[in-house]
Amino acid sequence: MKQELRNEIASLRSKRVPIRGIAKQLGVSRNTVRSVLMSIQQERDEGAAHPDLGLQVRRPSCLDAHEERIRELLDKYQDIKAQRVFEELRGAGFTGGYTIVKERVRELRPRPTTEPSLRFETRPGKQAQMDYSPFSIAFTEEGLRRVYLFSYILGYSRRRYHHWVESQDFTTTVREHVRAFKYLGGVAEVCLYDGMKVVVLRYEDEEPIYNPRFLAFCTHYGYRPWACRRRRPRTKGKVERPFFFVETNLLNGRTFRSLAHLNEVTNWWLANVADVRPNAETKRPPIEMYAEERERLLALPAHDYDTAEVAYRVVNAEGGVHYLGNFYSVPWQYIGSLLPVRITETALVAYSPKITELARHALVSRGVTGMRCLDKAHAPGEDLRKKQELLKSRYEEFGQAGVRFLEGIVTHRRYGKDEAWKVLMLLGTYQRIDFVAALERAVRFGAYSVHAVERILAANAVPRPPIEVLGAREARRISDCFGDVPVVPRSTKDYEEIYPSAEDPTHDEATRQAE
Repeated sequence: MKQELRNEIASLRSKRVPIRGIAKQLGVSRNTVRSVLMSIQQERDEGAAHPDLGLQVRRPSCLDAHEERIRELLDKYQDIKAQRVFEELRGAGFTGGYTIVKERVRELRPRPTTEPSLRFETRPGKQAQMDYSPFSIAFTEEGLRRVYLFSYILGYSRRRYHHWVESQDFTTTVREHVRAFKYLGGVAEVCLYDGMKVVVLRYEDEEPIYNPRFLAFCTHYGYRPWACRRRRPRTKGKVERPFFFVETNLLNGRTFRSLAHLNEVTNWWLANVADVRPNAETKRPPIEMYAEERERLLALPAHDYDTAEVAYRVVNAEGGVHYLGNFYSVPWQYIGSLLPVRITETALVAYSPKITELARHALVSRGVTGMRCLDKAHAPGEDLRKKQELLKSRYEEFGQAGVRFLEGIVTHRRYGKDEAWKVLMLLGTYQRIDFVAALERAVRFGAYSVHAVERILAANAVPRPPIEVLGAREARRISDCFGDVPVVPRSTKDYEEIYPSAEDPTHDEATRQAE
């Protein structure tokens, strides 16, 4: 290679001309430019002076003592930002400035330039974007876990809400939306989503059919969901790109004890880094632009959306119900009954068939199993006669077949009374008519055991959902209080009148082929 070309490349690079610009100006390939620059850098590191190239031998620097640590961070976290490297070095005693660290990181890890992309901005309060991103994080106390980052970002100010969760199910998604709205003090008029099942059931002729349960949530807060076009991942660029920043600036170079600790650090990071760092597009800190946007957000309703889930559980022979591998007691008088149970984020509440509260327990943390949450007031105490009378009355409800089966199982089985309670648990799976028929058959053949009744039901009956086991009156009562009203999914076009807007959302980033 001609020395003149090397000199020209070195001269242009010293003027901070990017590799792409040097290659275009001199009519050579970018690989050629990189090869020359690497050769020059190698010679410089070896201590050779090149007056003809205008290069000087690198003078000793206070950063030289920390170069091994820089290389270690770059090897372990390939995408780590210079800012995070600078923070780590300051913690290790480095007293220099950020610029010298940035230049050294650039030397040790040269990065190619990226293609610019066209962006479209929205007015304050108009649009937000939401998405999940999965991460595998090795916690020091909880081990390696798969967690998900919920992200909600305002389109104008770029102020964001982040929270780490264990699931992407409907209940979690709705709860995190509620948290995000409270954190930001309002709701954007439109929120962009991808095709996640929580939001979109399916597509018909490229038209999204929204989840009716999620639409009910949206109408509670008065905003409009907007599903992005399929196979267009860059449509939600404002929420997608910050995931990379989270990985390189929040996660890299840090360790976390637990999921709770990760969320604590994330809250600090949002306030002290993400909110105050100037955005690459707007050139302004998100917290500064948020001051303009907050007044344009939709006001929060008087009451939060109820995010509790309702399930039905049969009270077992021990006088309690199970949820996610844990035991919660209820009054012993309801042993064998099918009860509605309401689960919030912090509590489990059991109700009677007449929808009166029977028991309330603090909810065991997700992932923990085998716990027993007991209330002494729920136990029969030492008066077992009342419990025996209750058992007798329950079987009398099934006529002669029930009475004869109870007498038989108590007589022929060592722990007959305990087994009799377990037999009643089968009412949570099978209809009453099938259950009574199974008792009659068991009496006919003298098969007095819970396993015998189970085999008879498995061979002659079809399991039914618990709601079908309830009496008609109780089913209607519970359905009115807790059940979802069936809704036929409709196209988003049918909801345009609900969300009148002076602007056509098709002009927003949601439908542009911008990037």
